[in-house]
Amino acid sequence: MDRLPAPIDPVPDPWPPRGLVLRTPRLELRPDDDGSVRELVTMLHATGVHPASEMPFAVPWTDADPRYLGRGVAQYFWSERARTGPESWALHLVVRRAGRVIGLQSLTADRFGLLRGVHTGSYLGIRYQGAGYGTEMRAAVLAFAFDHLGATTARSDYVEGNGASATVSHRLGYRADGTSLNAARGVREVQHRLLLTPAEFVRPGWEPVVEGYTGELAGFLGAEPPRGG
Repeated sequence: MDRLPAPIDPVPDPWPPRGLVLRTPRLELRPDDDGSVRELVTMLHATGVHPASEMPFAVPWTDADPRYLGRGVAQYFWSERARTGPESWALHLVVRRAGRVIGLQSLTADRFGLLRGVHTGSYLGIRYQGAGYGTEMRAAVLAFAFDHLGATTARSDYVEGNGASATVSHRLGYRADGTSLNAARGVREVQHRLLLTPAEFVRPGWEPVVEGYTGELAGFLGAEPPRGG
């Protein structure tokens, strides 16, 4: 008769990011789950994230047929969760203001345990733009990456003409790190790359409140252990 494997005590959390929360003076950021993705899709349909005449993203995902946009967004998040692990990970943090989903702030990395570099990307519903939320949510993940994960570099990029993204980056201390070419809608455009280090980071005068950053999550990301842990 086959023996059952010995029980593990305690049982490891199969998805350590689930308990992570970042809080800023006005915002709350939590990793995506199916419920928050549905709220995000509702926000995308209600307000959109850019005028139809513009394309601020290197991949024109917002050009999808509105009938299938929600399905595509959900499938993207599922695929990102499926690939996430110490060698390559993505924390897609759904951003809420007073309980309402207003956007997304992503923090991604490859071989973080060795390279110690992260990349950020984000978007906000049109009706929530221009109120400083973009700076606040990116400052939150940068402080988390530098102060908790042990990141030594953070990168971002923006399409030429995307003044809002460029303004947030320059406000937080990024410096130019070259350009590349892109053609999101079949039109040649310049993509500006930016680089930030902990010493150059222009801190906002507050620190995010970080909850749920456990030893299991640190190991899952190949990052520094929690303070005092």
